[in-house]
This record gives sequence, C-alpha cells and structure tokens, in this order.
Amino acid sequence: MQALLAGLPLLVVLAAMALLQMRAALAGAAGLGVALGVIWIMGRGDLTLLAGAALEAASSAATILWIILPALAIYELQSRVGAFDRFQQALAQISENRAVQALLIAWFFGLFMEGAAGFGTPVALAAPLLAGLGFTPARAVAMALLGHAGGVSFGAVGTPALVQIALLDLPAPALAGWTMLLHLAPMLLLALAVMRLAQEGRLAWAQMRLAVLAAVCFVGPALALAWLTGPELPTLGGALLGGALFVVLIRRKGAPRAAAWRLADLLPYLLILALVLLTRLVAPLQATLSGLWLGWRWESYSGGFAPLYHPGTLLVLGLVMAAALTGRQATLGPAMMAALRRLAPVALALFVMLTLARLMVHGGLIAQAAEAAVGAGAFWPLIAPLVGALGTFVSGSATASNILFTEFQAATARSLDLPPILMAAAQGVGAAIGNAIAPHNIIAGTATVGLSGREGEVLRQTLVPVLAYALCAGVILALLVASGL
Repeated sequence: MQALLAGLPLLVVLAAMALLQMRAALAGAAGLGVALGVIWIMGRGDLTLLAGAALEAASSAATILWIILPALAIYELQSRVGAFDRFQQALAQISENRAVQALLIAWFFGLFMEGAAGFGTPVALAAPLLAGLGFTPARAVAMALLGHAGGVSFGAVGTPALVQIALLDLPAPALAGWTMLLHLAPMLLLALAVMRLAQEGRLAWAQMRLAVLAAVCFVGPALALAWLTGPELPTLGGALLGGALFVVLIRRKGAPRAAAWRLADLLPYLLILALVLLTRLVAPLQATLSGLWLGWRWESYSGGFAPLYHPGTLLVLGLVMAAALTGRQATLGPAMMAALRRLAPVALALFVMLTLARLMVHGGLIAQAAEAAVGAGAFWPLIAPLVGALGTFVSGSATASNILFTEFQAATARSLDLPPILMAAAQGVGAAIGNAIAPHNIIAGTATVGLSGREGEVLRQTLVPVLAYALCAGVILALLVASGL
C-alpha cells in the first residue's frame, strides 16, 4: 500500500497526459497536488519541504532554460535567413538515389536538427521534405520520427542528459559515454527501419549496406564526442561529421551531384562545436571556466551552476559571433523575441515537473517506489529503457521523461546494487526512442504533411522499431551489469 501511494503522483501524471490529453504543466500540477496529499498522509510534509523543493526546481529550471533559450534563438534566426531551406535543398541534390536521399534527410538532417534545436523541429522540417521527394505522407512522418529518435538523448545541445546530470550530480562524460554505448547496436536496427520504410519491397543488400554505413558514420563520432566532451555535442557533432563522412564515402561510387553549402549557414554550429571542444578538452581553460560557481544552500536544499562553463553561455557566444561575422545582427533581436515567446509555456511545464520530482525525492516517495521495483530483481535492466520510453510516450518530451524517472531509476539501482549511472543511461536511451511513438510528436508531424486524423497509420509503422530498440538496449544493459561493469 505504501509503495502504491508513493508511485501514485507519477501514475496521475501519466494518466492525465496519456488518457486525458492534458498539457504537461496541468498534468504536472495534478501530480504535484497528489504528491502533497500523499506526503501529508504519511506525516512527512511541511512548508519547508515544499519551499525547498520549489527553490531547487526553480534553480534547475533556470539552468536548463539558459540552454533552451539560445537553442531556440538559433533556430529562429536560421529560419528567418532561409538556412534550413538551403540545407534541405543541398541534401536533396547530393544524390538521385531515393535510398540515399532518405538517409540524408530522415537520418543525418533529422539528427542534425535534433542536436541543434530539438523540441519537434526535426520532424517538422524533415517530414514535408520527404513527402516532397515522393514518399507517402505516412511513411515520410514515420521516417522522420525514427530517423532522429536515436539522437534525442543529446538533443538541443544535450538538454535531456544535462537534466539527468543536474538531478543526480553525475560525471557528464561518463553518463554521455554509457548512454551512447547503449545506443550503438540499436542504432543499426533504427537505420535499417528507416531504409525499410523508404522501400516498397524487400531490402536489397546494397540498401542494407547503405543503412549500416549511415548508422556507423553517425555513431562513431557521436561515441567519441560523448566520452571526450559530455552530452552537448554527440548528436550535433555526430550528424555533422558523420554526414560529411557518409557523403565522401558514397561520392566514391559516383552517386552525387554537386550541392551548394553556405558557410554562413553552417557557421553557428561550427562555432558552437569549436567552443564546446575548447572548453571541454583544453584542461587549463576548462579549470578556469568551471572554477567560477554561483550556488546557494538553504537547510538541506541547494543549487547552482558555473556560468562561464555552462552550455547555454557557449550557445549564446556561438549565436552572437556567427551573426556578427555574417552580417546578420539585425536578425538577432527578432529571433530572440520569438524564442522568448516559445519559451514561456516550456518554462512553466519545466518548473512544475521539476517541483514534483524534487518533492518526491525529499519527501521519500522516490525511495519508497524504488523499493517496490526491487521485486523485478535481475530483470530490471531489461525493463529500465521501457520506463524511459513510457515517460516520453505520455509527455512527448525526453526531457520531461528524464525529470520524472531519472531519480526513480537511480533509487531502484541503489536498492538492487546496480550501477546508478548505467540505469540513468538506460533511462536516457528509452526516453530518446520514445519520441517516435509519442502522440504529441506524431500529431505534430502528421499536421505538416496534411495527414491529420490518420496518426494511427504512423504509430503502426514506428511502434515495432521502438519496442525492438528498447529491448535491444535492455539486453545490452543486462549483459553489462552481468559482466560486473
């Protein structure tokens, strides 16, 4: 009974979003009300607990929003100057082979947009282009959903993983590295699933080799960037470097035509890539920038961040420098205002969900729910990625899923004597792939290709690959745990 009460706030949030289709902020508020009631019934609640949880939530939300704001501003600026249109045209010109086009747009362009902006932009941009190339609308949306999903763990310059790091105080490169390691084998399946949707009949060996090549080209640099730099660059850098490598390799076969790329359009991302590499790999610079810490503590509650080392600061620098070097300063103001308008509902939902998460932690509910999950025993590593996917399915956001379940995964891991960092990585992997079946994302994608009301067609094409992906990640996790890592 105690365990059921402890998990009730999360069940309320899931039911409110999945069944009642409530917005994240309202669903989180409902869960927050239930959590307060449960804590009061258990005799653990007081005003200090609520105030402390709210302060920690506000602190965490501010550090996360400082990443989201410049990421949205970059997206708005690039949209206003037509950069994304030129990206799409250049990718479509590289090859007349439909299989290659599908991979370039659904895979590399989708991953690139996920790493750079996230928050639904990959599907909104890639699905219409795929439909324009002749793919049926349902297949276009399904390819766009699956093509970017593997990179969502590090989407929007690492936002979902940075949430986990903030919640558990984990070492950034280690979490990013283990998360990317769990993605490796499932990513091959995902690329094959995208290629299968691009074809009418059975896949030929040549098409399968192309899909595997695309997956390897992405996961190679993504894994290296994860272990070397942390969560900010694996998806963005992996898509840029992997896409370039893929084009070079297929160019040897004489497939592509010339494509026009504008340095001015790529400059914001190249500068961000350089800034992150410099601040993460140059030890003296890293020590200097991370040494300035702005923090606070009240009772047993605390928070803070390193402003000069924070990814949001690097995004702002990359944006401003790129705008100045390309003569686009006049677009900065409108882009920032548009980003601020988009940020308001995100900020509210983020604060409410974080308050719920921190209240459940300090109120002892997460620990109590984890004790019940111990009953799964040795099977928990197989289940852990599915929990993350479930969270994204109902919320439409890997970040929200990580806020809801990261601490639950860590508490369960401690109860079962499993490595918390591996369970957090499994949560991140499941939360990422869940994007491809989240109703919110499917609805948004179908709207861009005139397929509203036929979302079920898309879900039928993404559900099996998502389940296979989560199961594959769970098997790998179980093997890692069994090996003693």
